[in-house]
Amino acid sequence: GMELYPRIGRNFDIKVFTNCRFGMMSWAVLVVTYCIKQYDQYGRIADSMLVSSILMLLYITKFFWWESGYWNTMDIAHDRAGFYICWGCLVWVPSVYTSPAMYLVHHPVDLGLQLSLAILIAGFVCIFINYDCDRQRQLFRNTNGNCLIWGRPPSKIEAQYETKNGEKKSSLLLTSGWWGVSRHFHYVPEILAAFVWTLPGLFTNFLPYFYVIFLTILLFDRAQRDDLKCRE
Repeated sequence: GMELYPRIGRNFDIKVFTNCRFGMMSWAVLVVTYCIKQYDQYGRIADSMLVSSILMLLYITKFFWWESGYWNTMDIAHDRAGFYICWGCLVWVPSVYTSPAMYLVHHPVDLGLQLSLAILIAGFVCIFINYDCDRQRQLFRNTNGNCLIWGRPPSKIEAQYETKNGEKKSSLLLTSGWWGVSRHFHYVPEILAAFVWTLPGLFTNFLPYFYVIFLTILLFDRAQRDDLKCRE
């Protein structure tokens, strides 16, 4: 569990398989099966299940559309392929990340057209902002800062640092666009999106909200680890 990029042969990347191919794809497959199960049980799919599932599937589609940007995240670039990552993506993601839809299988809620549309639009906005944050950062990195962010040249920090081996390097940090609002701003719409696709279950039970509470703790911890790494 100490390797950063473990492979089997030349082309089978274990971390890509656990994180993307298994973890994210099983999330999508299970959400669809929960819809099928509800239809099998009640003869219909409640609007609450449809709204929650559409938003989760939209988020997963966004992930694969932006997948090349994922290679630069902490999961891939810094976290080693040990128990935390591998078990988390093989077991925790399929079990917990899908839990809002799993709850709705046996607890369907009729939201009505207006509330359904309101939740759908709010979720779409959160997912789009999350995507646009990552797109801005990826564009900035790919062009070495020679691009336009919100129609103007970006502001940036040129950070000089030294590795443990004594090698001197520099890194460009984007400080405009969404990244001028706050550090780790992309976590805000991600947490809000998770809350929004849990919302169709309303507030009769705590269980569906376990995922969004867990995600908030996870991302706060990740932000803290990233800040610590940057300080060092």
